[in-house]
Amino acid sequence: MEKFTVHTGVAVPLNSANIDTDQIIPKQFLLATTRKGFGKHAFHDWRYLDDEEKVLNPDFNLNKPAYHGASILVAQDNFGNGSSREHAPWALTDFGFRAVIAPSFANIFNHNALGNGLLTVRLTAAEVDEIITYLEQNPGTQITISLEDMTVECAGKTYKFDLDPFYRHCLLNGLDSIDLTLEHNDAISAFEHKAQTYLVQH
Repeated sequence: MEKFTVHTGVAVPLNSANIDTDQIIPKQFLLATTRKGFGKHAFHDWRYLDDEEKVLNPDFNLNKPAYHGASILVAQDNFGNGSSREHAPWALTDFGFRAVIAPSFANIFNHNALGNGLLTVRLTAAEVDEIITYLEQNPGTQITISLEDMTVECAGKTYKFDLDPFYRHCLLNGLDSIDLTLEHNDAISAFEHKAQTYLVQH
């Protein structure tokens, strides 16, 4: 998993609350079993005017030239509600997002996102409104998020956020669940050796 220390990128506003997992990645695209390839289908119903994904919706922010290459998403309350599917953060990271800023996140989505290297940043509703308003008035603006300092910088203003220490440690060091298990490799090897010895003796 890629480390997240400090990231600067174009921020795109989606000024909607209750953006659910089916809006992030509709169910018809959940046939794949790997994490790759979902990005092209992210926000399918909003990004495209046709089912074949050949006609872009010019009014959707992600399709506007000023937001091209956006890597930070800013949305409203209860982002990621709906099913427990991990495909939602997979789609967002495959699209190129490194972080989502919102006043609140659905609990399961939040854990899935952080476990897949997608930083979720909680700011107050007033702070998110302020950022979204600025981004809409100044499309293409870059935001800097520092997980080291726990800050978001936008248009000369600094906003503070908190994150669970466990997830902060994992993201700062690029540790996914497999990496966390391998941190105990010596203990696992010792247990396996002990178990093998026991089996041989008995």
